[in-house]
Amino acid sequence: MCGSLHRIAIALSGAVALFVMTARGQESPRPLAPGVLTVIPADSQPSETVTGPVAIPEIVEGMKDLKWTPQFAPQSETILDRASQVIYRRPVWCLEFAFKPLRMIDVDIPQSSGKMQRKRIWYMVYRVKNNGYDLNPSGAPDKWGHSVYSVEQVNFKDRRFLPHIVLHSFEFNKEYLDRVIPSAQRAIEERERMGVKLNNSVEISRVAIPLSDERADRSVWGVAMWEDVDSRMDFFSINVGGLTNAFKLADPAPATAAASESADKDRRILTKTLQLNFWRPGDAVLEHENEFHFGIPIDVDPVAQDQILAKYGVKQRLDYVWVYR
Repeated sequence: MCGSLHRIAIALSGAVALFVMTARGQESPRPLAPGVLTVIPADSQPSETVTGPVAIPEIVEGMKDLKWTPQFAPQSETILDRASQVIYRRPVWCLEFAFKPLRMIDVDIPQSSGKMQRKRIWYMVYRVKNNGYDLNPSGAPDKWGHSVYSVEQVNFKDRRFLPHIVLHSFEFNKEYLDRVIPSAQRAIEERERMGVKLNNSVEISRVAIPLSDERADRSVWGVAMWEDVDSRMDFFSINVGGLTNAFKLADPAPATAAASESADKDRRILTKTLQLNFWRPGDAVLEHENEFHFGIPIDVDPVAQDQILAKYGVKQRLDYVWVYR
């Protein structure tokens, strides 16, 4: 009887301590063994704060009869000339991304028929961190009155992570978007026992990620899940979008933008995305999470190695690469 009361007292004290920690916002993840977490540093470049000079096709190609010669002003002040050489400037931020090894879990997934189906879910537990040191273009007039820009480092109070995480198979040209699977999420949290909530892609987008410093790590943890993945694949990547607001414009050539409507339709914005490279010996019979390897495999045959690199779209072995897509 005394032993039972003692166990109940311990359980109650633990529950009270957990409640107090949560109420005070002191929830922190359990310590991980060295090497378990792979950290990808934030990557912001000064060149990403500026785009241009570029033309605005909706004006240059979409609006007729704009070309004329002014009598009392320079030609460069006309709408046509100004719209032909526009410079866009903006602050650029980037979050640090870290992840645990890719894993699998078998769970029962509810189906539209009302029944349960046992499925194998691929998942990745990750962490996003706002370290600051973002870039902001700051302009100041020179002695002639022209704005001269320099890039300064700034710290934003918080940032939002709107994830777009896609698992891409190079061999079969298949893509699997990260899914929200509540039954799998609960099972993953029980298995990982991180000590913090693992947010799915919808939940983490609602969290304002505070600025971390040397005194406090205010990282936010999440989990990406993929369903019905083709187990035959050997070479694949996980593309993580939403870590930065950096982008590039990929406008059509002026000759192809004959009208405002077509110019707007053909315009593309390429966002900066983190590509994590993985490989595994594909096996549709005996799948195991220990077969996942981060990086690109080595082949002693130079020709075969070049073919492998071509699949990942790189010229040398890189575990990860930032790309615009």
